[in-house]
Amino acid sequence: MYAQASAKIDLPSYLSHKSPAPAFEGPATPVSFFTAGAEIYAQGEKAGALYQVEFGAVRIYRLLADGRRQISAFHLAGETFGFEADATHHFFAEAINATGVRVFRAPSGTDMSRQLLPLALKGLTRAQEHLLVLGRQNAIERVAAFLVEMSERQGGLRQVELPMSRNDIGDYLGLTIETVSRVFTRLKEKGVIRLLSLRSIEILKRDTLLAMGE
Repeated sequence: MYAQASAKIDLPSYLSHKSPAPAFEGPATPVSFFTAGAEIYAQGEKAGALYQVEFGAVRIYRLLADGRRQISAFHLAGETFGFEADATHHFFAEAINATGVRVFRAPSGTDMSRQLLPLALKGLTRAQEHLLVLGRQNAIERVAAFLVEMSERQGGLRQVELPMSRNDIGDYLGLTIETVSRVFTRLKEKGVIRLLSLRSIEILKRDTLLAMGE
């Protein structure tokens, strides 16, 4: 695990917002800075700390036996990650772009169960929803459900920022990058979304997108 304590990191305009409220009570912890692609922790490393995204985005993934990557989750500003059932990390955590992360470690003898339970349940719910998305056979359904989820996690805005690449989205949804790109193009041609950039879209027909993702 490593972090870069850079004096200045240029952030996209949409990341320049008020810092999220700390996920846990107690003394404020300093922000660890990670450049795009930097490892936050590795599969097999000792667990114990919890992490909150201050700005940027994080992907959680595992490498399969055949070398393929399976992304299990994305975490955005204000969200927490690093929960494990035992003392070992079972996935890799990696910064998608310039990312700031606060690391929380419970003081010895402190019971944090009341704070952890709601966060753990939220993570479990999101994981269950991800399994439902992967169970869908239609690529359009998977991508539509993903875009709706990303919109809801950003406050239900029409303009949705996608810090992850098309390849990341494919590894999250169990699709090839070519399929993901074709679905984005098809949604654009149908007038459901507008492609503002590679990392930003505008939802034009939210009800249609919701229906596709159901």
